[in-house]
Amino acid sequence: MPEGKRRHRPALIVLVVVAAIACLGLAWWQWSRFESSSGSGQNLGYALQWPAFGVMFVYAYRRFVVLESDPDEVAKLSPRAHGATEVPADLLPPRPATAARVTADDDSPPEIRDLAEYNRYLSELASSESGPAQQENP
Repeated sequence: MPEGKRRHRPALIVLVVVAAIACLGLAWWQWSRFESSSGSGQNLGYALQWPAFGVMFVYAYRRFVVLESDPDEVAKLSPRAHGATEVPADLLPPRPATAARVTADDDSPPEIRDLAEYNRYLSELASSESGPAQQENP
């Protein structure tokens, strides 16, 4: 984008304005609920939070515009700009190729026997489903 040229996005501006006005309206509504006879401290908390949400909409749009128009700002957000380094590939141990099989003997608790039986059932299903499918698509 050429320097000095700004892109105006009316739809985004309208969205931000509507969102900020909605947040202020919700804050007024919560304030009126707080002042009513059934109001509580929770309503007061919400009445104070909604304007902060409205400010965040405006801040997010402004930050979006700055990041879009200034490549130096984008470079500042890069992890390398903060001194971060990449994690070496051999730092973590390798993952096991296959999961450990659960075996059960007669002395095993019933939960282990049930788990082993269920795993056998799943492996039978997997082998029966992969066999015909491989034969159909050579």
